[in-house]
Amino acid sequence: MDRAWIGATLSFLVAATLAVSTASAADVKDVRLWRAPDHTRVVFDLTGPADHKLMVLSNPSRIVLDVEDTRLRTDFSDLKLDNTPIRQVRSGVRDGDDLRVVLDISAAVDPRSFALKANDQAGDRLVLDLYDKGTQVSKPVVKKSATAAGKRDIIIAIDAGHGGEDPGALGPGKRREKDVVLAISKEIHRLFKADSGFTPTLIRSGDYYISLKGRRDLARKRKADLFVSIHADAFTRKEANGASVYALSTRGATSTAARYLAQRENAADLVGGVSLSDKDDMLAGVLADLSMTSTLDASLQVGSQVLGHMGGVARLHKKNVEQAGFAVLKSPDIPSILVETGFISNPGEAKKLSTPSYQKKMARAIHAGIKNYLIAHPPSGTLIAYNKAQGGSEYTIARGDTLSGIAQRFNVSLASLKSANGIDGSKIVVGQKLTIPAT
Repeated sequence: MDRAWIGATLSFLVAATLAVSTASAADVKDVRLWRAPDHTRVVFDLTGPADHKLMVLSNPSRIVLDVEDTRLRTDFSDLKLDNTPIRQVRSGVRDGDDLRVVLDISAAVDPRSFALKANDQAGDRLVLDLYDKGTQVSKPVVKKSATAAGKRDIIIAIDAGHGGEDPGALGPGKRREKDVVLAISKEIHRLFKADSGFTPTLIRSGDYYISLKGRRDLARKRKADLFVSIHADAFTRKEANGASVYALSTRGATSTAARYLAQRENAADLVGGVSLSDKDDMLAGVLADLSMTSTLDASLQVGSQVLGHMGGVARLHKKNVEQAGFAVLKSPDIPSILVETGFISNPGEAKKLSTPSYQKKMARAIHAGIKNYLIAHPPSGTLIAYNKAQGGSEYTIARGDTLSGIAQRFNVSLASLKSANGIDGSKIVVGQKLTIPAT
């Protein structure tokens, strides 16, 4: 056999092997960090999948990640480590081809790591969560405060969608859904904070991600009477516009648009970074429970109230509350709605949604719709229920309301409603406050 031919063949095989090895190697192209109330998340953006190992070392305390056949193409200089248990992050090369990342730790943590495969919205990622332990974590204080009569407040869980590495929908001018909805949610929180008989709680108070199941769990842990998730829609056509309200459906979506939106929102966990252990294995049981309770009916009613008030601020995409299988709404015992404040993909709506004045208008509309529903249908044992039984309540008129419809809703006579408010005819104005007489 010709030695020259053998040499050429060997050279080809070596080159091919190196090419395969190079092709299979991954790069860390970016590293990002977020601080949540109970943990710190570090995300490594990869150009491809890579196996890794996690080690915890002591004296001094440090977390070590060994990532196989991977190179670091960025640095850690821009990571904001303030208010985190991470003192510094450094890297090195191990066994020639493996990347070693070392995090020097200044406080006790429970580390967990997992890989996320690439999907339509994000590439391959390695996620490291450092859960706080051994110290008191500052958490929102939610208590069912008692009045002199021993009646508790109504608790409203306000959920700003997306957050952290999941920006949500993106609009022109680099506008991000997660920023817009957090601003609106904080304003709704402020409005309820000023109301007697209500205690609001923010599910997400900063720029970090919470799983869809985790949002429901927080609402239940804080003993919420109502859950409202705030979003800003996006569509492939920039002409799409209008605000919407959604409730859960146990029988399929009420429209193609509702089904599309639910699928997109439910995929948020793929972008936000949720390990397989976070998946909800109780889905069938939850849906069965929902079909046997009044939770869904209450969700539709409060959604209708919110939609009516939003109609005075924005064009409505749909005039009725729509339904689809939104994972974030699947609480069996808490009335839950998802509010789409507008299409951030629409240049005109994106511009309005980004202005504080419009955010406040939208927040006031959502606040008024929720408040009016709960005044009309207060949970038992609350101050609002007590006041209603003693001497009536207050209602803010929304677009589409009529005096006869309001009287029927609150189970009072039209004559007594007019008398309590000094009304002779039938003319009412959106935003006008009516006193609802006690029945």
